[in-house]
Amino acid sequence: MDRTRFFIRVSAIYALIGAFMGSHMAGGGGYQLTAVHAHILVVGWLSLFAFGMYYKMFSIPKDSKLSKVHVWTSFFGVLGLTTGMWLYFTQPFGGGMETFNTVFFIVGGTILLIAFVVFAIMAFVHGKFISED
Repeated sequence: MDRTRFFIRVSAIYALIGAFMGSHMAGGGGYQLTAVHAHILVVGWLSLFAFGMYYKMFSIPKDSKLSKVHVWTSFFGVLGLTTGMWLYFTQPFGGGMETFNTVFFIVGGTILLIAFVVFAIMAFVHGKFISED
């Protein structure tokens, strides 16, 4: 799998969703989903884009288990966190789903936190590949 291409393409989708949400909120004058909008852009667009650039700029081995864990925890963490936030704030399925929505939100955020921890570990484990040369 081309990690850079994957991250850049997924980040582009989050950029579109975030931009559309922002313009819709501004046009409608309703800012109830500002937190969701901000997280879609920060963790969905910016973080995934930065991860894509990290894999492009530095020769992290493609067979690295840390790298594989990082890619998939980032993807599912961002998806889970942003979808969970949306479910939590909008409650689209009515009553009785509050616990599910909260757990979805928390699990997504936890997976994303794991992705950031793995990224920090990877920066040190594969540090020899990170250089200005």
